[in-house]
Amino acid sequence: MGNPVRWLSLALCLHGLKSDLIVRISPPFPVFHNYSCIFPFMYDDIIYYNCISVRSDYAWCSIDKIFQGRWRYCTAEDPPSCTFPFLFRNKYFYKCTKEGYVLSRSWCSLTRDYNKDGKWKQCSPHHQ
Repeated sequence: MGNPVRWLSLALCLHGLKSDLIVRISPPFPVFHNYSCIFPFMYDDIIYYNCISVRSDYAWCSIDKIFQGRWRYCTAEDPPSCTFPFLFRNKYFYKCTKEGYVLSRSWCSLTRDYNKDGKWKQCSPHHQ
């Protein structure tokens, strides 16, 4: 009978649904669990300094400097770590903050001076 995901993908395509839905059903590339994240990494001509959730419901990272289709899901242990305290808009933060993040999610700087470096990551939901 074949692979059910392929049949579902074909059915979705025939009904005109966007391919983004297919990607969310089945990751487009194999997952490499035993490899470390590489930061920064380039994906779709954009450089990322932290795990991302582009085309995925869960945060992931590349295991190559330039994304080659090899990736893994991120975990709380993955680098990079937040740097505390960090400076943002002339104010020091000693924990993750929602200040300045349009989506009202918590974030932290990866360096002591976010204003200068602009490197950040989204914090775990447990560190609101």
